[in-house]
Amino acid sequence: MTVTRLTLLRHGESEANVAAAEAERRGDERIAVPARDADVELTELGRRQAEATGRHLATLPAPQQVWVSPYVRARQTAAIALETAGFSPEVTVDERLRDRELGILDALTSRGVDALHPAEAERRRWHGKFYYRPPGGESWADVALRLRSLLRDLDDVDGEVLVVTHDAVVTLFRYVCERFEERPLLDEARANPMPNAALTRLARTAGGWTAESVNDVAHLAEITTHRGETDGTRV
Repeated sequence: MTVTRLTLLRHGESEANVAAAEAERRGDERIAVPARDADVELTELGRRQAEATGRHLATLPAPQQVWVSPYVRARQTAAIALETAGFSPEVTVDERLRDRELGILDALTSRGVDALHPAEAERRRWHGKFYYRPPGGESWADVALRLRSLLRDLDDVDGEVLVVTHDAVVTLFRYVCERFEERPLLDEARANPMPNAALTRLARTAGGWTAESVNDVAHLAEITTHRGETDGTRV
C-alpha cells in the first residue's frame, strides 16, 4: 500500500488573515486576533472559498482518506468542502498538520517585531526564514520534521489522500516530498505566495514525488492572498 497522490489544500480566508492585513495596513505593532490561533474561524468569504473548492473536488478522483489540521479554520474548510463535494471518506485530525507555532512573536506585525523584540528581529535576519526559531515557537525546519513523521504514516494509505492545512505546511510538504533546497524553496514561496483555498497536487512515481499543480485557484471566483504567519515575517 502506498499513497499515489497528495492533494494539499490551504484553508479558506480566516478572521486572523483579515485582522493581520488590516494591522499591517495601519502600521500597528499588534494584530487584533479574535481568538487563540487554534480557534480562529473562517470568514464568510472563506466559507464560500471552501464551498467552491468542494465543487471542484467533486470533479477529481475521490480521496481514500482526508487528513486535517486540528485548527478550526482548517477543520471548517475540510467539512464544508467534503459536504459540498458529496464525499464521506475517513477523516483523521492530526496535530502534526497544525500551523507553525510562533512563540513570543505570535500576533505581531513586522513593525511590532522590530519595536518589541529587536534582538529577535536581528536574530531572524541572521539565521534566515528556514532555520530561525522564535522563543517558544518553531522554525520551518521543525515543521518539516513533523511532516517526515506524518508521511511515514501515510504510507499505510493506498491511493489518493487529501490534506487540509496551512500555507507554511503545504510549502514544507513540497520541501520534503520534492527534495527542495533551502534557497530555492524560499525563492519559490516569495515569488508565488499561496492564496487561501489554493490546491497543490503531488503525484508519486517510481522516481519520487513531482508537482502536478501548485497553488491552483482556477476553481475560485474570489481570490485572497494572505500571508499565514502572523509574526510579521516575510518569506
